[in-house]
Amino acid sequence: MLLTVFGCSNNQGLTQNKNDVNKTIDQRVDSVLALMTIKEKIGQMVQYSGRNIKTGPDSNTNEKEKIEKIKNGMVGSMLSVVSVKNTSEFQHLVMDNSRLKIPLLFGYDVIHGYKTIFPIPLGESASWDLELIKKSASIAAKETAASGVHWTFAPMIDVSRDARWGRIMEGAGEDPYLVSQIGVARVQGFQGNDLSLDNTIAACAKHFAGYGLAEGGRDYNSVNIGEYELNNDVLPPFKAVANAGVATFMNAFNTLDGIPATGHKGIQRDLLKDKWNWGGFIVSDWGSIGELVPHGFAKDKYQASEIAIKAGSDMDMESYAYEDNLEPLVNDGKINIALIDDAVKRILKLKFQLGLFDDPYKYCDEKREEKDVYSIENQNFAREVAKKSIVLLKNENQLLPLKKDIKSIAIIGPLANDKNAPIGNWRAQGVANSAVSLLEGIKSTASPNTKIVYEKGCDLIPNNYKENKITTSKQATTDDANLQRAINAAKNAEVVLLAIGENAFQTGEAKSQAEIGFTKAQLELLKAIYKVNNNIIIILMNGRPMDITWASQNVPTILECWHLGSQAGNAIADVVFGDYNPSGKLPVSFPYNSNQEPFYYNHQNTGRPNNSHSRFYSGYTDKPNEALYPFGYGLSYTIFEYKNLRLDKTDIKKDDSIKLSIDVSNTGNMDGEEVVQLYIHDLVGSLTRPVKELKGFEKIMLKAGETKTINFNIDDKLLQFYTVNKKWEVEPGDFEVYVGGNSSTTLKTAFTITN
Repeated sequence: MLLTVFGCSNNQGLTQNKNDVNKTIDQRVDSVLALMTIKEKIGQMVQYSGRNIKTGPDSNTNEKEKIEKIKNGMVGSMLSVVSVKNTSEFQHLVMDNSRLKIPLLFGYDVIHGYKTIFPIPLGESASWDLELIKKSASIAAKETAASGVHWTFAPMIDVSRDARWGRIMEGAGEDPYLVSQIGVARVQGFQGNDLSLDNTIAACAKHFAGYGLAEGGRDYNSVNIGEYELNNDVLPPFKAVANAGVATFMNAFNTLDGIPATGHKGIQRDLLKDKWNWGGFIVSDWGSIGELVPHGFAKDKYQASEIAIKAGSDMDMESYAYEDNLEPLVNDGKINIALIDDAVKRILKLKFQLGLFDDPYKYCDEKREEKDVYSIENQNFAREVAKKSIVLLKNENQLLPLKKDIKSIAIIGPLANDKNAPIGNWRAQGVANSAVSLLEGIKSTASPNTKIVYEKGCDLIPNNYKENKITTSKQATTDDANLQRAINAAKNAEVVLLAIGENAFQTGEAKSQAEIGFTKAQLELLKAIYKVNNNIIIILMNGRPMDITWASQNVPTILECWHLGSQAGNAIADVVFGDYNPSGKLPVSFPYNSNQEPFYYNHQNTGRPNNSHSRFYSGYTDKPNEALYPFGYGLSYTIFEYKNLRLDKTDIKKDDSIKLSIDVSNTGNMDGEEVVQLYIHDLVGSLTRPVKELKGFEKIMLKAGETKTINFNIDDKLLQFYTVNKKWEVEPGDFEVYVGGNSSTTLKTAFTITN
């Protein structure tokens, strides 16, 4: 039989089908669906991993069997197949052999760059620069698309409040508003304005939902929150990216109030697909459908498949559940074929949007791959992003910036000459040991006459310990000879740059830690150097907030440098020598120690807040109760002054708005950027309200001596929340409004909303 679709014979398959320009994508999807057998439909809902890259437990499946299923059109998507050569090979298996020749969709974890590596997402979020973040995502998309890949499993928009959780490095921190804004910027960067262009890729909002609040900061763990916290704190970023048109969602490993997110019909089908009317498809996380069984939520994969498809999970990533069980479930009358049809329509729709039906090989251009990946232009922008992600935490006596003709610098620490740690975890195709190290960056920027001495001082971890098995329970010990050489170098230097923190693989998936401080060897090194030279600048490299209390109390200068990516060393040198005035602000609070976790600024008051004068208050008696460094915090080489906070009115109705104005002045001697932050406190509500919530920010450049007036519009959209009435609304009452350079600002005014 010669199959004809859209005027194309079956040797062309379902490609080259734009001869009827009046057909909409939905009509084309319906036309394809009508030709499919149930096995071919289920095949579109199956995703296999590539041969060499694993991002989850090994499935131990037969590779030959997988290849046969791909050839027969029984697989709709593959993850972790990269490069034009490899994606072309697999695409040919489908296009040359399958009956309907429906193209494969290739996905990959492009989290902070493809081969040009940008700062880890938590670090990049410290820039508070939405256009910068959008552009870095667009460059990552361009490199990814040039390598034959159509889809990234990013951005992660889990609100994360616990520094012990390893995947905090993958998101934008603890505040729903900031996470929402950055999530939308990343989606826009990845997807652009047209998914059919060959330099854009589909984005994926993950993990839906609540994953960032895993109990005890332990990965894959339970999440125990109520309906109101879910709606007010967890869901807003997902709603924001759904409204922005994100192509796909990924569900989460955790349970949510006892129901595994992968099998949670309430949030997936009822809320996301029906109430929000979102039209993309949901992919499971690696094996999460099969994990409904060990969760104790399903007896076997047969039941797990029934639960997951009814809940709204459209594509099965590496569970091997749907391919074996969906057809029997239909035959047994357990599920309706309409559920499968709905899932397949959503998947086919994205393939049409990407233009894969028109040209399955449109992303397979080796010349473009060679030109667009890891270009000099991309490296230059990676340096720009990295320097804007650095946060100056402390700068006593203006030790920074250094003069380039300084006589001598000792560069010390286990991360000082490390070219691998700056690349960070979830590094996609970032090449190991390819980053510019701190030592290289300083040497290339300082005067040739500056004496630079490097000493490692100690090991961060045991030399024989595997990268993907790093824990702080197996710590390196201080080597006396290494330590003594570092001490001698510090004694004879004007200033010490001490690079300490975390290895790239101490954060990320399955990298939860009970303790978030320095390893014993690093702390010994820090204290030993401090005894012989007080002019220490800590270059902190890390993927999470850390306990740096001793350092903060003793060391004069601290730069939070995260894992900054390919151009880390050059970017740090730009800041150290004053070629760039640091402007980063923390997207997450830094606690005094891990015992404070989970810790976040926008907590609710209690009946006995810890700022009361009574000894009977909510707080610790043996430890501080505030942040070591608060959310939104970051210093500059200049000084910013806030004054004349004013409102154009102080009483409004629910549907009215207020204009807030503030004058911000640069009173220092150096041009600089400041992030002006707006916080609001709803004093009384039908639910207890946070003590303060970020509701706006603007990053501005001020020349030395310059003053700018910054305006914010406060309206009902900004003030509404999910109330006791189970809906989003503004409640009348009194509000305090704060403006400043971080969440601890006390500059405030007030207004009232009346009925």
